[in-house]
Amino acid sequence: MNRIEISVLSPQAALQTFASTWQQAEAGEDTRPRLAFGSLRELFSAITEKRLELLRHVASQEGLNVRQLAQSLGRDYKNVHGDVTELVELGLLERGNDGVLLAPYDEILIHAGIRDAA
Repeated sequence: MNRIEISVLSPQAALQTFASTWQQAEAGEDTRPRLAFGSLRELFSAITEKRLELLRHVASQEGLNVRQLAQSLGRDYKNVHGDVTELVELGLLERGNDGVLLAPYDEILIHAGIRDAA
């Protein structure tokens, strides 16, 4: 199963995670795809309910372009185009040949602690 981990991390924790991942990659070890946000607000701003719905739809019906996706979801083309652009920039969607959309991950794991580490 191809998955990505999304976390809410403090700047210090993000640097530690980055350093650890870098060391694993240099040692030739497999590393997991990761995405980190500095706050829950940033996470919820980038990955909205509509965008999650869009991701699920693309994952179940790959091969759609943005216009077909907007029609299929019953949403405005401009809004879907903006969501797709944002998700592509985050690496959660990919554009294939002829503008076809692909979902590179089968699962998204979201980690958001509710307490600061002691």
